[in-house]
Amino acid sequence: MKESLHCRITKERLDKLRLYAVKKQKTMTQVISDFIDNLPNDVEDKRLEVDKMIQK
Repeated sequence: MKESLHCRITKERLDKLRLYAVKKQKTMTQVISDFIDNLPNDVEDKRLEVDKMIQK
């Protein structure tokens, strides 16, 4: 089941999102979904923490 998201952003940010979506031939929902899908998950977060510790 799909949910809806309501958020407040500035007009400038909304315009930027709209323009980006048009340039990429995607909907704003697709752009936001793509961004969320590319966020690291818990496993990746832990791997990044280990990588940082190793580099020290």
